[in-house]
Amino acid sequence: MDRRTLVFALPSLVLLVALGIVVFRYVALADAQAALQAAKADADAYVKELQAELADRENDISDLTDALTVERNKTGVFERQIRDISGTVGTLEKLAKTDPELLAKYSKVYFLNENYAPPALARVPDGFAYEPSRNLQVHAKMLPFLEDLLEEAAEDDIDLQVISAYRSFGTQAALKSSYIVTYGAGANSFSADQGYSEHQLGTTLDFTTATVGATFTGFDQTPAFDWLERNAWKYGFILSYPAGNGYYQYEPWHWRFVGEDLAERLHDDKKDFYDLDQRTIDEYLASLFD
Repeated sequence: MDRRTLVFALPSLVLLVALGIVVFRYVALADAQAALQAAKADADAYVKELQAELADRENDISDLTDALTVERNKTGVFERQIRDISGTVGTLEKLAKTDPELLAKYSKVYFLNENYAPPALARVPDGFAYEPSRNLQVHAKMLPFLEDLLEEAAEDDIDLQVISAYRSFGTQAALKSSYIVTYGAGANSFSADQGYSEHQLGTTLDFTTATVGATFTGFDQTPAFDWLERNAWKYGFILSYPAGNGYYQYEPWHWRFVGEDLAERLHDDKKDFYDLDQRTIDEYLASLFD
């Protein structure tokens, strides 16, 4: 091949080589693109599988959450039922141990026989007794409430003393007889017959002050009575025979323990003990000494 032929052939050779390289790269890029598309398709398929699996797991979690909520609700219901049952059992136990007579209406309505007496009596502290030499006694479970009342009154500089507390059937009979001798039939307006006196329960008291003494005259005009009207209910005590009652004459000194819950209701509703029917009153028996 002469020089002139070589000169003309060389560019063609270079062009062929360049074209070969371009074709090679194109094929390589096409193969790479195909591989990428295949990888993307695999990846997309895998993502779809993961998404489907995730959806299944989310459904499982939702189902488990719903099931857990149902079980928790069941547990809550069971717990409430157990508490209700426990509360009912506790209430029944209290009722079984609490004398139903303690919230009954006496005063010409219900009767206590001659053998009735509180299961346990406790002495009123001498510092709160009008006559310390007398052995004034009250229902033992009621005494803490009475002591709280008297101590609070003393802290408020109120002169408040207990002049009469528990009276047995026989003591009430003797007292009523003495009143009949003195006042005749008029004694029925202020003194209960034996068996009808709230004092036989051991949860009823007569209060007085050093100034008023045993006559009770003007007791309702004293700071002591004013204090009792405002505060006695907080300790479970109510005035048995307010002005205008249908049983006995007005006795501002005569207070009966009926428990804090019932006393609070009577105070809030501005009602008297004998305004309520016996069935309503009995609902408070279980909480009498709470």
